[in-house]
Amino acid sequence: MGVIVTTSVEAARPVEAAPFSAKERWVLLIASAWLVIGLQLDAYAHATTPELETFWTPWHGVLYSGIAASGFTLLWIMRSRLPGIPTYRSVLALPNALRLPLAGMAFLLVGGGVDTLWHNIWGIEQDMEIFVSPSHEFIILGMALVAMGPTLMLATGPEKRLSVGGAFLVGISTLFAALPVHIYSLHASAIGFRHLGSGDIDPVPIFSPDAQLIHGYVFSTILLLVPFIVIGRRWPLPFGLASVLVAVIAVLMHLMFDSRDDWWPALTLAAAAFALEIVLRLVTPLVKVGANGRWILFGLVAPPAAWGAVLLVGQIQEGSTGYNIHMLTGLLTLTALTGVGTVLVARSVQRLPE
Repeated sequence: MGVIVTTSVEAARPVEAAPFSAKERWVLLIASAWLVIGLQLDAYAHATTPELETFWTPWHGVLYSGIAASGFTLLWIMRSRLPGIPTYRSVLALPNALRLPLAGMAFLLVGGGVDTLWHNIWGIEQDMEIFVSPSHEFIILGMALVAMGPTLMLATGPEKRLSVGGAFLVGISTLFAALPVHIYSLHASAIGFRHLGSGDIDPVPIFSPDAQLIHGYVFSTILLLVPFIVIGRRWPLPFGLASVLVAVIAVLMHLMFDSRDDWWPALTLAAAAFALEIVLRLVTPLVKVGANGRWILFGLVAPPAAWGAVLLVGQIQEGSTGYNIHMLTGLLTLTALTGVGTVLVARSVQRLPE
């Protein structure tokens, strides 16, 4: 009878995934915060110093050291979840809560390497070039995937409701996952540096800054809604989480890109978010529909109410919204439909198999 001999590599089997500890979640949160703060500093530097023409800046130093910190953190978290000699299959056997941040790290490493070469060969991107640079797209995607890691790790646990600490972790993780996307979509945003129409031409030309701002309201609606709709699929949303996320993103975007102008747009959106959350939490229990119905109602009401508040305050502050009645009513209707569509899609996406 023959003896079957196997090598140590062949005998290696993926170990059963250990539960994620609070220490692992918080260390990854700190590393991803380091990473995203580096992006914020770099974005602020480019916004305030358009003549910046070198790759070697302190802001890039913070950004790329944040990439390194996040990478080493993920390696540290993986150490107890892989066999002594890791294999391709053992890496694929990791839980989604690790695979997605690891995919993000891969995008960061590729994007960072390409970005360095790109700048040295073709120079520094300016204006719209920044938002369509292939290396930047990889970096932003990688940041979002890494930053959502702590929330994904917490979601693997048995908790049915978020504790105070859990809500704080999820809120910060979600903020750092969403903020890079908001920054990178500044060209299609209503919370960057343009909030009202110019009123220069009536009717509004199809291809114009005023028309582009309409797209900004639609895209910002989607970006603001998706994070806490997805969180709401896993846990009941703690009071204040959604409104705080909207408020902080609005304030940070204004601080980075519009700090020299009036603060009323960001503060109005923040106040509207808090007011809407209070009203909806009081009214929703009175509506006799299921969870999906309540979310659809939220998507229908919240976006036009929030943006309507911004436009109303803009009318008071500036004397005009820059749009006529056709544009205003169409804009608010479009944001309501966008809200409903976002809810339907975000609540229908199926979970990836492990």
